[in-house]
Amino acid sequence: MSATSDSFDLKAFLAQLPELPGVYRHLDAEGTVLYVGKARNLKRRVSSYFQRTPHSPRIAHMVARVARVEITVTSTEAEALLLENNLIKSLAPRYNILFRDDKSYPYLRVSGHEFPRISYYRGATDRKHQYFGPYPNAGAVRESIQILQKIFLLRTCDDTVFAHRSRPCLLYQIQRCSAPCVDHIDAEAYGQDVQRATRFLQGQTDEVMNEIEARMLQASEALDFETAAMLRDQMQALATVLQKQTMEGTGEDTDVIAVVVAGGKACVNLAMVRGGRHLGDKAFFPTHVDGDTAVDVLEAFLAQHYQDAPPPPVVVLSEALPKSSEAWVVLQPAEGPRVRCLTQPQGVRRQWLEQAMQNAQLALSRALAESSSAQARTRALAEALGLDQSAEALAELRIECFDISHTAGEAAQASNVVYHNHAMQPREYRRYNIRDITPGDDYAAMRQVLRRRFERAAQGGYPLPDLVLIDGGKGQVSVAREVFVDLGLDPTVLVGVAKGEGRKVGLETLIFADDRPPLSLGRDSAALMLIAQIRDEAHRFAITGMRARRAKTRNVSRLEDIEGVGPKRRQRLLARFGGLRGVAAASVAELAEVEGISYELADRIYRALH
Repeated sequence: MSATSDSFDLKAFLAQLPELPGVYRHLDAEGTVLYVGKARNLKRRVSSYFQRTPHSPRIAHMVARVARVEITVTSTEAEALLLENNLIKSLAPRYNILFRDDKSYPYLRVSGHEFPRISYYRGATDRKHQYFGPYPNAGAVRESIQILQKIFLLRTCDDTVFAHRSRPCLLYQIQRCSAPCVDHIDAEAYGQDVQRATRFLQGQTDEVMNEIEARMLQASEALDFETAAMLRDQMQALATVLQKQTMEGTGEDTDVIAVVVAGGKACVNLAMVRGGRHLGDKAFFPTHVDGDTAVDVLEAFLAQHYQDAPPPPVVVLSEALPKSSEAWVVLQPAEGPRVRCLTQPQGVRRQWLEQAMQNAQLALSRALAESSSAQARTRALAEALGLDQSAEALAELRIECFDISHTAGEAAQASNVVYHNHAMQPREYRRYNIRDITPGDDYAAMRQVLRRRFERAAQGGYPLPDLVLIDGGKGQVSVAREVFVDLGLDPTVLVGVAKGEGRKVGLETLIFADDRPPLSLGRDSAALMLIAQIRDEAHRFAITGMRARRAKTRNVSRLEDIEGVGPKRRQRLLARFGGLRGVAAASVAELAEVEGISYELADRIYRALH
């Protein structure tokens, strides 16, 4: 169901809206989705946009551009939430508060082997192993691994290394592993250490401490003083950790979420507490925040952050959500456990929240300082090139930069990076594999990538960038001009970045595709700093893509050359590990888990790729 500007009878359209849950989409005259929202009552929610009650500047500006409204009715509010987030993720609407899609948090994994291994893990979880987390960053996982090594002496070595040890490694010598690889501990005793470690991670620290103490006393009474001394040291190490933990609170898993809004930007600081341990913080900076309140930002964060992973039992919030907030569907689902939501915590949780607020304020202050610097560089570039310098024009200024990378003509690849709204936009980056040219012909490669990139623009598929940077001198710019003229596009947007003497940063010269003379901005120019930043990012993106493509080409050949690995097995390996890099990173045991791969073949594959 939709309303259009051609036959727009607003009252009739609003009157026909159902009082049901669903998702609505505001579109402009060109059919671009401006905003996606969910509602438990579509009639009431969509109607609210066209009333005279004041909106935030962001929403008021959006409503002024709405030419059509589309709705999708769902059976439940939870289903509407899921659909809304899928649409936001795929469409990235201009007026939605958007958080970077970074759901891949690290975990600590305890493998399901006879002698389990503890390791850092990032990716999809399964039932074969135990996973603890998620953790806010890799450092928090590694810190936990170090604690488990020190207290419970669990192994961290790769399965292949474990299977081929003939004597204990250094970790055994420094008392960080019990050396199950050479039978210095049997499977039953090692399994008990693993159980104690997992209970410690689950917050059952007092029980673990009491159990170790009882074992120490029992060993002492049996005159087994060596074992008693080892358990004493284990207790002391655990007591040190617990002393810190007593300052952190209960064993309930908790997320602490603090929101700070200032200077037209917002920061959401997420602190994770798992098993009673405060694991650390992670700061998020949403885009498209213009006049929105901290509650608006918090609602958007809750909906997007907890879409794939359920929230922990307790969530501490810096802002109280109104009872009408649609974010409650995340925290209080109709099915499944409900989350205890605290906005006025006491005791240690109050300290957590205060700390999270302080961290959010510090992170936002740094971001505002960087943003101010970025805006100054954008303004300097616009001034140097004679572009519109109004605040709105500077925010909308879109710069695309192209670079070519290859190794002696092998695996040629072009990069296309985007600078917009005073920042690089990694989600809009593109790579292009260059084909059917003479190896090493950079002019032909540039001609191919520009034609592929801008053919749709020539057909009116999307607007032309305000500035197109080419990493190169007169030759590259001439090729780019030929492509643009052939496509009927304005070549004045083309600017080449020619390297200076000795390829030193600050000595670059700008080459224009029209009759303007070359321009040297000078080493201290803020405009040149921005151009160098964009150019270097294009170079980095091209280099990493080229290397990955080159490695893929070479590794495919290596995988095809392994005896016993035919097309079907190769396909299963690539699907299981997400590509050749994953296959090369897998252990022998993990390779052997793939259908059709025996342990002997897995060992052969491992040796061929290392």
